[in-house]
Amino acid sequence: MRVRTLRKSAFAILLGVSVSAIAACSQQGDGDPRELAAESWPVVGGDWGNRRFSTLDQISTANVGQLGGAWTRALEGGSPLGEPIIVNGRMFVTTALVAHALDPASGEVLWSYTLPAPVQGLYKGMGAGDGMVFVGLSNSRIVALKEDTGEEVWTGVIGDPDFNRQGQFISGGPDYVDGLVISGLANGDYGIQGRVVALDAKTGEQVWRFDTVPYEGKGSETWPQDHDDWKPGGAGVWMNGAIDPDLGLIYFGVGNPIPQWGGETRAGDNLYSDSIVALDIKTGEIRWHFQTTHHDIWEADQGTPLVMYDASVDGQSRKAIAVISTYGYLFQLDRATGAPIWPVEERPVPQHERQLTSPTQPYPVGGDNIGPDCVPEDMIPAGFKAMCVYDPVDFDTPNAMYPILATRAAPMAYSPETKTFYATGAIWPYWLKRYEDAKIFVAGTSAPGTKYKGLIAAMHGPTNSLVYEHQVPYRTQQNGAGFIATAGGLLFHGETDGFFNAYDADSGEKIWSFQTGASANKTAATYEVDGDQYVAVSSGNGVWAFKIGGALAEQEAPPVPPEEVTFAGRIVPTGEVTVSPTIKDTGLEFVREAFDEYAFEPRRVRVAVGEKVTWTNEGELEKTIAAQDGSWSTGPIAPGNSGSVTFKEPGTYTYIATEYPFMLGELVVDE
Repeated sequence: MRVRTLRKSAFAILLGVSVSAIAACSQQGDGDPRELAAESWPVVGGDWGNRRFSTLDQISTANVGQLGGAWTRALEGGSPLGEPIIVNGRMFVTTALVAHALDPASGEVLWSYTLPAPVQGLYKGMGAGDGMVFVGLSNSRIVALKEDTGEEVWTGVIGDPDFNRQGQFISGGPDYVDGLVISGLANGDYGIQGRVVALDAKTGEQVWRFDTVPYEGKGSETWPQDHDDWKPGGAGVWMNGAIDPDLGLIYFGVGNPIPQWGGETRAGDNLYSDSIVALDIKTGEIRWHFQTTHHDIWEADQGTPLVMYDASVDGQSRKAIAVISTYGYLFQLDRATGAPIWPVEERPVPQHERQLTSPTQPYPVGGDNIGPDCVPEDMIPAGFKAMCVYDPVDFDTPNAMYPILATRAAPMAYSPETKTFYATGAIWPYWLKRYEDAKIFVAGTSAPGTKYKGLIAAMHGPTNSLVYEHQVPYRTQQNGAGFIATAGGLLFHGETDGFFNAYDADSGEKIWSFQTGASANKTAATYEVDGDQYVAVSSGNGVWAFKIGGALAEQEAPPVPPEEVTFAGRIVPTGEVTVSPTIKDTGLEFVREAFDEYAFEPRRVRVAVGEKVTWTNEGELEKTIAAQDGSWSTGPIAPGNSGSVTFKEPGTYTYIATEYPFMLGELVVDE
């Protein structure tokens, strides 16, 4: 590990940076994370309520056209992850391998620290407090660094002792409150017990731990009582918390149980998966919970950071917390008790006896939702079955396309001025493919030809109704940055096509764009230095900051992201393809194997002109392998037999089994 530091004055003299600019920003202090962000952006989410709203209004709908690049800074260690925070005159941002402190007025590097393990996750960013900054790593450790020098103070652990176990990473920026550093463990789908852990901010020692899958006590009755196969149950925590110090509570959303699709192994509602949990800040004891999906068999994680706000109910102000489900429904709860302040009803849903499905699921009464309830049939390839929300999927539906990811991850913003939540999402048909062995999970299932759209939406809190919903080209709105909102009437959002955009918050219409030259799909932050409002966002391998009158030129655009799934992965030079192969688990246990009747191995192959390709059917059903465009065919291949085609012309072919057109492979014939 190495730290490189320059004193402010020497650094400024060497690089021509204004010492007064650094000092002025330093005098602003941390900013109070209880309040809406203003001159600083002190925590991930802007404030402890994750409102991602700034009271700054120098940049507005009237003058946003004058916004330009103020500075840009390339950083060591790969692409920056998550949003920057601005505390005590410094901007803190981490790349995959290095933590950095920057001068927010110039972008100059004040110090850099090479991390002992990589950073990964959806909501990365640093936490700050007590003169330190905190970074969560991919091996379940949190490292504390001195805010002014980058010197390491301690390293604490929130995961299991096997640091190299896959999936044990910290996804959200650690939270600092009342002398504690609190973080969830994002176990993904790798058989690690989900948890939230508090460390002593001075020493890094564990103070308390809350397990999101309770093996005993409250909540354990919602899991099977006659066997332990469901343990550890998953239920990872992907987000940073929302904090109400007056109530003494910190709130987290919890992810899906495991096996993801295997409901038959875990009878019951499976608490606290797919739930909001309110934990006592001092002890970690659970005060209340609210589950958004019972007995999840669809990977309906509660992944979007929670938003605290003040609601008006029957003329009275209520301290509330907003929860948006994977399916785009907004639940509004009293944050002291968890009781809905907007009515919630349990509606009957389709049933599947073997999957032990819950008879009902919660819905906000009369509330709108973002995104479609069913997969649009014109967005999926031929041969696939369009499913709707809560339709059960089992191994006997190998071609199910499920509406899995409307609003599962990207953070919302909330404006107390308009009482509106601003969200990004996606129309994202997902090939939900499972096997008879419930514990088999194969990562990366995709169907070339599946189309995606992004969504930009606004939901009015007092009426739980859509103000607008616009489709945009890229699906990354769902797993991407989300909005920040400002008192200038603007929403800011970066895209994978390199554009950093500003939208009119009232209409959702794009009114300004700047090409950064690389993917800018990271959450922004806004702050003020010497009377100038800046907006900063990570892009490519660095950070851009913008202000009115900024003079930096736009960059050359990166390649345009695809708007539909294409074949990906290695193309194998071979003329031998197995039809219906045996595959290995890539997620939960890594040792299981399953027979896949509806797959090719390898999926992508390459041969030269004049070579023969042979498909051998190791399945139980007859299959005819043919080009999707009908230009060639093997004819029917019975189980245990083979069929061949010799290719005399170069070309690239998508091919299928004509009896099961959702079986997709790719063949490249070179000259």
